[in-house]
This record gives sequence, C-alpha cells and structure tokens, in this order.
Amino acid sequence: MLSRKRRVLPTNSVRLGIWILLSAVILVCEGQEAHPLMRDFIGINGHTVQFKPELYRSVGGLVRDYHPVEWDLGKDTSELPSFPLAKNRVDWSHIYGSWRAKNWNIDACLMFESVPRADWKNIADNARDYGHSFAKEFGVSGPRKLVDSVEIGNEPGQWSDADYSQLFQAMAAGIRDGDPAMKIATCNLTTGKSGKYDKSVTCIEKFPALYDVLNVHSYAQLEGWPTWKRSFPEDPRLTKYTGDIDALCKWRDAHAPGKPVWVTEFGYDSCTVPPAPKGDFAKWVGVTDEQQAQWLVRSLLVFSAMPVERAYIYFFNDNDTPQVHGSSGITRYFQPKPSYYALSHLQQMLGEYRFNRIVVNEPGKLRVQEYVHGRNDDLFVWVAWSPTGEGRTLSYSPVEYPGKITDIERMPLSADGGKHEAIPSPLEIKVDESPTYLFFSRE
Repeated sequence: MLSRKRRVLPTNSVRLGIWILLSAVILVCEGQEAHPLMRDFIGINGHTVQFKPELYRSVGGLVRDYHPVEWDLGKDTSELPSFPLAKNRVDWSHIYGSWRAKNWNIDACLMFESVPRADWKNIADNARDYGHSFAKEFGVSGPRKLVDSVEIGNEPGQWSDADYSQLFQAMAAGIRDGDPAMKIATCNLTTGKSGKYDKSVTCIEKFPALYDVLNVHSYAQLEGWPTWKRSFPEDPRLTKYTGDIDALCKWRDAHAPGKPVWVTEFGYDSCTVPPAPKGDFAKWVGVTDEQQAQWLVRSLLVFSAMPVERAYIYFFNDNDTPQVHGSSGITRYFQPKPSYYALSHLQQMLGEYRFNRIVVNEPGKLRVQEYVHGRNDDLFVWVAWSPTGEGRTLSYSPVEYPGKITDIERMPLSADGGKHEAIPSPLEIKVDESPTYLFFSRE
C-alpha cells in the first residue's frame, strides 16, 4: 500500500520509510523483537564425529549436535568424565573445536535419556554436577568457548514428568553455576499432555529462571503408521505442523514473555530406493528429492514469518534408507542432494535480510513474503511461490512493489542453478513451487 508502480517517486520513498519506522515503534511498544536475519535463523542438525563442518557451512551458521550423555558418564553417573574427554575417549574439544573453526554457533542437545533412568545413582546430585562440569569446560565464559547453548534432553518421553522436572531443575542449576552466559533450552515441548516424544510445558513452567529458550520439534505429518506420509508446509490439512509451533508461541506469550522459541527439528525424507516389501516400513511413503528441496525452503520461509527465533533442519546426511528419518539428509553419502543447493541458495539470497511482512497469502494459489536488508532499509527481497503440492504454476504481475526491480533468481536444484533471470517489462513472472526471489531497491 506504500509501495509504487514502476518508477520510484520521492514521496513514496518517504511514505515507505515512515511505514517502516512506525512498524518498528509498534513492535517495541508490543514488546516484540525484530525478526532475526536469516543467517541467524537457519540451522541444521548434526551428529558428533560424522558431521563435516566445512561441507554444510553454505547452508547456515547454526548447528545442533545430538550429544550422548552416556558417552560422558558411562555406567557410573556419580563419576564425572575427565573433560574434554568423554569416558569413551571422544575428545569434545577436537570435535567442537573443528566446528568452531568454521564459525558455527553450537547448540549441544544433552541427551541424558541415553542413560536409562534406573542407572542414575542420584538424579539431583549427578545431573547438577554433570551440568556444572559441562558448562564450565565448554561454555562461552570458560577457557575453550566452544558451546553456545545446551538443551536438557531431546525427546525424553520415556521419563515420567516428575523425573524430568527433577533432572531439568538440577542440571539447569548446575549449568547456570558453571557458566551463567550459556543459554539453556528445554527438551521438545508440547502445550498438551506429555507424549512419547515430548514433555508438557508443565514440567518446566515452575523454573523460569532456569531456562532461556523453549524448544519444539514439528513435522509435516499428514498420515501416521503405516505410511508416515508428509505434505507440503502450507497444506491446510496439517493441523499440527505450524499449529504446534504457534501453540507454544502463544503459551510463551502468556507464561514466559520474552523467551525465544526454537524449532529444533523439522524435515522431509527423500529416498531413491523403494522400501522393503515386508516389515515395519513396507508402506512408508517418502518425498522426491525436488519436493524435499522445495518444502524445506518453503518451511523456513513460513517459519520465518512466525514469532520464532531459529529453525534447525533434520538432518545433515543419510545413506538413502527408505524409512522414517532414514533419508532426511540434505546430502546422500555426503554428496549434495537438490535440497543442499536450494538451501545454500536461500542463504545466499536472504542471509543478510530479515522477514518484514506477508505481501500476498492466497492459500492454494500464491504466497509472497517481503524481507528487508539488515543494514540498508532501502533494499528488499520479495519471495514468491505456489503454496501447493500439485505442481501448479501461475503468472504473477504485482501492481505495486517497493522500488526498482534489480534482479530475479529462481531456486536451484543443482550446482549450476540459481542463475539471474531477465527482468520483463512490465513485470510479470512465472511462479511455481520453487520460490522465486525478486530484488528491489528504493535508492
């Protein structure tokens, strides 16, 4: 409404600048922070010695590690490891040091549930001592400065709510004492009752001083067993994908205002081989490599428009296994899939930009979102796509837009993709399920 047709007029530039300023004032008055730059929003899940920090750096700068506490504590939870070595002799200073050398922000998911509940000698004392030791050794205030944040548990659904609350309180207290600057995140949460893979917010709501981040996992699961079929992120049939995230954000606003929400798992399985004719995954349904690329990128775009601070892709690599979570990697045998190129391109296009507003949202037809440069509010990117899963295309001719169009790029699926496209006059572009990036300047 404050944008212009083809030529930029000074009056509209002033009006758009005023609109941006007023928007910022409104956000401050409402106690909301600006959306993060996309370079600080996009993360990926890795796993210890298997993760290749240089290979995935083009995709993002945030990495989440599944850190097995069992490696550190072994069978005797009352005896601390000789950090930086785990009891199984893994050298965390080498692993996390190699990641830090490539400028990764590291989030360690401390999977305490890998140690059976019955093997904990004393939950309160052992968890507190372990948290203190880990934070003091690897925290950003310590000598190594390797780990920026920790999560207390991944999906500890097999633990009772009482046991998780007790361990959470003890380990968080130990971490706070070991390094007050280390961010503490919860395990995967739900606003409902605890389930097989998540814990209710009631388990942590009494300890607001002991956590900095609320954590949620969400998958675009359209069907359960036996197909585990997933769908495109904007599918209106998905009641839980963005719904679970939105529910946690609303709970946060009511009970823990100001604390960020992280989506630490979301993803799609794409495989080139069929499932075995018999067994648990005989009827499993994956997605194509092209769909994985499209739906991962579009999920990140959709999430970026929500009150969420980060989103971590599941997973970094796979061995082309036809089953749930068996082919979620953006590389296959460490060779890039189409999703790798699409996500790297997303980072190149929007890394220095942050979400600003939804321009068009027509379910089943067209979605357009606007991103503004973090250091120059005269630079904008519009991202347009068909929010469907049926291969639909359409022509898009925006009547108004925020300045002179300077470039157009379409999401690539290979190393030689992402090329500049000719700018038509008048502006009319073909939109399909692979997002198109339109660059504008008000200067």
